[in-house]
Amino acid sequence: MALVRILVDGYSLLHNWPELAPGKPRHSETARAELVHILTRYHDAVGTPITIFFDGSGAPPGVPKQESSGLVEVLFSKAGQTADDMIERATHRFQPYGEVLVVTDDNAERDTVIAFGGMASSCLSFIATVESVLAEFANDLKHYNRTERNRFKQNR
Repeated sequence: MALVRILVDGYSLLHNWPELAPGKPRHSETARAELVHILTRYHDAVGTPITIFFDGSGAPPGVPKQESSGLVEVLFSKAGQTADDMIERATHRFQPYGEVLVVTDDNAERDTVIAFGGMASSCLSFIATVESVLAEFANDLKHYNRTERNRFKQNR
């Protein structure tokens, strides 16, 4: 079955990726924006839609703001629910359409997702995958640009 969506526990991933927004609190808008940016680049490379879930209850008025764009969706939980609740519901709802990959370091959450028929990845494993894919994408782009530049020079 094909992978239809990647569901990310945003704060779990941020806590495991200190290189994103170094020196900024892991719950800050800056850290979230950097995570959304890097996962948007990852989506551009692999083409699989991504939903990032953040626990949002207890946030000050006006925060968190809606940060979704294109095929990278950003959702915040409301009071009385958690990002885990939302991830479980999404996993169950996407099941008829194909496999879902959930990224979290919460072992109970991973077990629940697997019980629903989804796949689960640890944050460190997913970070390694993202970094590898983005490095390969950058290398492919560099090679493509060099080829096009040479082709353009030959046609002049």
